[in-house]
Amino acid sequence: MFTSDDYGYMARALRLAERGLYTTDPNPRVGCVLVRDGGIVGEGWHERAGEPHAEAHALRAAGERARGATAYVTLEPCCHHGRTPPCSEALTAAGVARVVAGLQDPNPRVAGGGLARLQAAGIETRSGLLAAESEALNPGFVSRMRRGRPYVRCKLAMSLDGRTAMAGGESKWITGEHARADVQRLRARSSAIVTGIGTVLADDPALTARLPEGVTRQPLRVVLDHALRTPPRARLLRAPGATLIVGTRQDTAPREALLAAGAEIVLLHAPQGRMALAEVLEVLAAREINEVLLECGATLAGAFLHSGLIDELVIYMAPALMGDGARGLLHLPGLERMDQKLALDVRDIRKVGVDWRITAVPL
Repeated sequence: MFTSDDYGYMARALRLAERGLYTTDPNPRVGCVLVRDGGIVGEGWHERAGEPHAEAHALRAAGERARGATAYVTLEPCCHHGRTPPCSEALTAAGVARVVAGLQDPNPRVAGGGLARLQAAGIETRSGLLAAESEALNPGFVSRMRRGRPYVRCKLAMSLDGRTAMAGGESKWITGEHARADVQRLRARSSAIVTGIGTVLADDPALTARLPEGVTRQPLRVVLDHALRTPPRARLLRAPGATLIVGTRQDTAPREALLAAGAEIVLLHAPQGRMALAEVLEVLAAREINEVLLECGATLAGAFLHSGLIDELVIYMAPALMGDGARGLLHLPGLERMDQKLALDVRDIRKVGVDWRITAVPL
């Protein structure tokens, strides 16, 4: 049984882990609190990939006071050498007496091995404390380790009557400034932003993350562009950060022009002339992409949803009506009967400025 103090200290570790929301990619967001004689003697969080993990920061802060302490870590301490030494070894060398882990690491290179090493060194270990909260903080890392693909979050904006653009294509702006600022936070936490060539040609978006406090990392921009029609002067090719164009055709001329403009190109095999969206996600997982933000039109968003590849919908709803001649939210052909409707589980509804943000997951 965990005590109320255990819960309190792990909650503190989770709050620390949240500080790495925009910076740790592709690593998980992890926090650590060291407690001895009823008080915190050291704490830390993983700040950036390649830099010390949360446990190392906490141990450095605690110094000799770490000996005999309890370490509360939101994710099982690692047991393998990567860009930093194993945290299980550091905790053992520091003389920590007890380790309480939130989530067992889903990485096959760890997967219980970190706790096993600590136990072999005579350290008492417990796990599973606020595990769901730790997983919720790292949906992309967990998805990539367990399912071999990123976590896909689809962002949509609509009017109260479910419309995304006027019949002629005009769509700026459906929502207000607070909702648009909230989208920037979604972008900043994402590993990649995926869009379609239709959106690039219609809107010429930059697809960059812009936060008032600044960002240290731009998400990878990914354009699904079957025939390599992305203009070499597109804004997303001139914006900070990298752009990946995923196509299927081997045309030399557009490919050379896009490469010269700074794009990276991946060509997939498409036997039926249709790009396999699951294969796109496999390509991104191989690049250690954890969280994907899907920002695209109704056709591509509908295709991802129909394929069962959307994990979360974030829908910004403006208190306005655009009429039945305007464009709809999702293109979902073939839904003709009520028993074919796609059910959603609404997890959160909250007001963002003058608009409403609805967070839902497909059932």
